[in-house]
Amino acid sequence: MQEKENILRILKETKNVIDKKNYWEIKGLSNQTINTASRTHDSDNIAVAVIIYSIGKILEREEYKKEEGWDKFYKIIILFLDNAIKNINDEKKFRIDLENIRGAINKVSGKLKNYIQDVFRKASINKASKIYEHGVSMETTAQLLGISLFELASYAGQTEISDAPESRTLTAKARIKLAMEMFE
Repeated sequence: MQEKENILRILKETKNVIDKKNYWEIKGLSNQTINTASRTHDSDNIAVAVIIYSIGKILEREEYKKEEGWDKFYKIIILFLDNAIKNINDEKKFRIDLENIRGAINKVSGKLKNYIQDVFRKASINKASKIYEHGVSMETTAQLLGISLFELASYAGQTEISDAPESRTLTAKARIKLAMEMFE
């Protein structure tokens, strides 16, 4: 696990935001792990980014809280978020805690289960696009997040990723000019 202090800070701030019910702030916390994940390809940073983003999306949807199984799901998320914070120095336990958060989906049924699965899937694709936006190849990004190249390419094609400064390419004329300036 790389940048353990950053992950710990993100988890603690997420817990604090949940306690205050400021759910819209959670997605921003998730985005803070993307730079590290893009640079290091660290699976723990990626998992935290997806999980935190998913939790934020799930908690801000009031209609989910009316579904059967919500209380159980919420308690599991809080329990294993606390455990992940406590177990940050034990990578094996920490990873189990992250898996248990994702596994909380299996503790609910019906529409809520489908909603939550959909949120986690879309969160993976969203975070993949952010990592791709930071210059990591599409193939590597898809592998890191366990999604297909087709899913990532489809999502990337619908967004403004190509307009991101990191992904802009120079025209042939501009590249030649830049090369000539380098050798002057």
